[in-house]
Amino acid sequence: MQAGLEYQQLHKGGVTSWWRALIGVFVLALNFVGFMFFPLLLIALFAAWFVGHGDSLDQAMQHLTGDTVTPAFLAFLNLSLASAIPTVMLLTYVLHGWLRPGWVASVAGRMRWRWLLVCLGIAVLALCATLVVSALLPSAGTDDDLGGKVNHFTSTSRDYLLIILLLTPLQAAGEEYAFRGYLTQVFGGLFRPRWVAVVVPALLFALAHGAQSLPVFLDRFAFGLVAGVLVIATGGLEAGIAMHVLNNFLAFGLALAFGDMTEALHATGGSWWMIPSTLTQSLVYLALVMFAARRLGIATRTAGEASESATELVGQTPSV
Repeated sequence: MQAGLEYQQLHKGGVTSWWRALIGVFVLALNFVGFMFFPLLLIALFAAWFVGHGDSLDQAMQHLTGDTVTPAFLAFLNLSLASAIPTVMLLTYVLHGWLRPGWVASVAGRMRWRWLLVCLGIAVLALCATLVVSALLPSAGTDDDLGGKVNHFTSTSRDYLLIILLLTPLQAAGEEYAFRGYLTQVFGGLFRPRWVAVVVPALLFALAHGAQSLPVFLDRFAFGLVAGVLVIATGGLEAGIAMHVLNNFLAFGLALAFGDMTEALHATGGSWWMIPSTLTQSLVYLALVMFAARRLGIATRTAGEASESATELVGQTPSV
């Protein structure tokens, strides 16, 4: 008798089936393209804000296309991606046998905040290693010239900075809840091999970023693979969220200081020199998180017993 369920198996603690998985993935896809309740509500609220400041409705909707990135659009985008969190929670509860949404966060049935803080600290160390390696490479492979002079700090820069600091963590968490959370549990509930629950969400994560060069696609795919491995190896989303938050802080911070936010958000090109930098960050972070998780005794399975089929998690009290 094996103790508990691993993270990717948690849907077996409620209800899982092909038709439930298909509905869940379809609804989640609609949420990302703006056709579900939470993103539609955000569109209405932001459009009303623009109209209230003198724009016509057509102008307001044009602002929300993101052709030219403004602080307001960045706030809208971050909140739209963050809306995946309540969407995932509802899907987990309604579609999977009233499974408590906390089981999306971790095998403890909740977000492990202390562990998240530890992972944020480790992510800073991994980013420092990445910056050292990047400085030694011929090119960072981005579309922006980050080697030029520092941009002037204006009121617009201030607005960008506040939005990045306050909303980027929610945006990163939203993507992790969707791809490393719900999709990992969907594919882990349907397929026995662990690699399916890691590779398929990572592939979908990379594809979801739209048109991009092969190096950029592989860079994002590699990020998804590492984050997926960490979810299973640590039993929760905390490590993936921490890495994602620091990654986006760095990308947005560089764009704000040296580049252009519109180009940063719509970046499609890149060189192969970005791969060593990404591998440095990913491998250093992976090694340090695995070491810390073992030293701290981070749970990778649910409490209790598990049979070959399932463990009943519905109504089970999350661990403290």
